[in-house]
Amino acid sequence: MEKEMIIVLDFGGQYNQLIARRVRECNVYCEVHPYSMELEKIKEMNPKGIIFTGGPNSVYADGAPRCGKEIFELGIPILGICYGSQLMSYVLGGSVKTAPVSEYGKTEVEVNKDSVLFSDVCEKTICWMSHTDYIERAPEGFQVTAHTPVCPVAAMENAEKQLYAVQFHPEVMHTQEGMKMLSNFVYQVCHCKGDWRMESFVENTIRQIREKVGKGKVLCALSGGVDSSVAAVLLSKAVGKQLTCVFVDHGLLRKNEGDEVEAVFGPEGPYDLNFIRVNAQERFYGKLAGVEEPERKRKIIGEEFIRVFEEEAKKIGSVDFLVQGTIYPDVIESGLGKSAVIKSHHNVGGLPDYVDFKEIIEPLRLLFKDEVRRAGLELGIPEHLVYRQPFPGPGLGIRIIGEVTAEKVRIVQDADAIYREEIARAGLDKGLGQYFAALTNMRSVGVMGDERTYDYAIALRAVNTADFMTAEASQLPWEVLGVVASRIVNEVKGVNRVLFDCTGKPPATVEFE
Repeated sequence: MEKEMIIVLDFGGQYNQLIARRVRECNVYCEVHPYSMELEKIKEMNPKGIIFTGGPNSVYADGAPRCGKEIFELGIPILGICYGSQLMSYVLGGSVKTAPVSEYGKTEVEVNKDSVLFSDVCEKTICWMSHTDYIERAPEGFQVTAHTPVCPVAAMENAEKQLYAVQFHPEVMHTQEGMKMLSNFVYQVCHCKGDWRMESFVENTIRQIREKVGKGKVLCALSGGVDSSVAAVLLSKAVGKQLTCVFVDHGLLRKNEGDEVEAVFGPEGPYDLNFIRVNAQERFYGKLAGVEEPERKRKIIGEEFIRVFEEEAKKIGSVDFLVQGTIYPDVIESGLGKSAVIKSHHNVGGLPDYVDFKEIIEPLRLLFKDEVRRAGLELGIPEHLVYRQPFPGPGLGIRIIGEVTAEKVRIVQDADAIYREEIARAGLDKGLGQYFAALTNMRSVGVMGDERTYDYAIALRAVNTADFMTAEASQLPWEVLGVVASRIVNEVKGVNRVLFDCTGKPPATVEFE
């Protein structure tokens, strides 16, 4: 069954992915494409509606991204947002100029509740504005449906032609009733049914994989992270023992994490697949000996991972398909030309150059991260894996300042386990973006049992963030920090001091190296 779809055409807006996510939250499938997408391709995709994103340009400037009048004559409902609204006005004969007063941030907008777009929306509602240009005059045939004291056309529509435009951003959380507006467009204007359901995605994907693979052999690099775990389970459900998962334990995982991954995917686990665990801890420690510079550590860990995986792949022999955990944000970034390379942890650092295979399978390439997690739950993957804390590819190698040794790994593993245990016990784990313990390269004098010590300091990190582009240091209760510090100093040999990192991002990063 062909799924109904909304297309987002990107004009350089920073919220292109967010618009698509909001539409999917309405249970309608949505894809992001460049504004230059050919009309014939749009017709072939047969979308129920089109959304124009915002963008940083002035629509009347030379070289500004534009589309022609033809797209408005397809008979497909269109919603223009911010730059997209100005573009609609400009192309269809309205007037767009530099605004006498720019609007930024939360703004009270007065809307016409007779508009289908503002059905069930308060007459005065708070919206997120971000513009220096404005629509001075709407095109012929359009009705103004919202305004502010300084923005005469905060929204407009030609209901007969199913063309709608808003100067503000309904997709961001600061627009208090933005989801109602998007839902009104999706359901009342585009007449979508809402058939994008995770259970349907899982069923259809398993069927499609089974048809594609046939009797072929499949190889997957399994890290234990949510993306690779969900991809592996999808393949397992589809082709069973035709799938081999290689789990490279580089000795830089969190405490007991390697055993937890093996318990889920190994011979005693619930999934029908071939599981190979490579215990390469000493090999990685040897390569990292004496290396202190963070970027060198990252490269050594990444390159050695590829070498180990390559060796195991050669033992297996020729395979037909290689599985990658690529997710939709990577596809958007690479497909729209904003990023030349998909993130290294998704294409496993260049494995296609080393492994003999015929084709790549990317079963999650249509999903955002939150959708991957929902798919994982639908597949019955344990919650502790589905909601696993973000963890960098180089692992604890970048949470140990300076040289990495087996002893230092033990210290940070034990300290981190205590920290995570106490955060969970206090009921704080679900509310934090990320939290972990890191080992500094600072040693200091302490006193324990009437004896002088000269040991390491552990740094605790906890941040709140929506997107990891920026982050604020979390204000954890002092009593919780006190318990954590006391336990670490008493239970982790080699540590006599515990620090808490109060720095946001920027100027710091979330990770330490």
